[in-house]
Amino acid sequence: MSHVMTQIRTLAGTEVVREKGARRALAVTLFAVATALSAHAAVPIPGTAVPISMQTLVVSLAGLLLGARLGALSQALYLMAGIAGLPVFANGAFGMAYLMGPTGGFLLAFPAAAAATGWLAERARDDGSWAGAARLFGAIFLATLLVLVGGWAQLTLLVGDPRAAFALGVAPFVVGDMLKSLLALLVARRLRKRTLGLL
Repeated sequence: MSHVMTQIRTLAGTEVVREKGARRALAVTLFAVATALSAHAAVPIPGTAVPISMQTLVVSLAGLLLGARLGALSQALYLMAGIAGLPVFANGAFGMAYLMGPTGGFLLAFPAAAAATGWLAERARDDGSWAGAARLFGAIFLATLLVLVGGWAQLTLLVGDPRAAFALGVAPFVVGDMLKSLLALLVARRLRKRTLGLL
């Protein structure tokens, strides 16, 4: 597995680009692209306009592997690409009007969630133990909740009922976000120190 990840990083350019500023710009761009690609793997849920996607996993990894500042920047770049007219949102959508719709609150929370993931992960004191893993998992999942809170807030404004908004935009996603936080933990424990060292 580690050999495969080494090859991926080499192909992505993080180990062949020598200038640190260029490596950072490349990493930010790659995570913005990854967020866009993960949006196109969305699965609709009956009864709600909010689909399941792997985007929160990518947002978590952006914060974990790039750090708070660059992770947030990658997600801001993703949003700016969508606002500028690139079809990077779910189902090829784009534009500011899309961000005012039912999924907009989730998307607009991405930069804050990536920043929080990176910031909390730095303070989780993951020493390689089970306790360290639990602390890092808690940091990842807590930051992921920011996405759900952002989505809940905007859905509440749109439907006018906090309980209905919770049922539409939070309840169906909690278990899935826990699983994605666990996956992010597994990836981060393998790659985080080495990746941050390159940036």
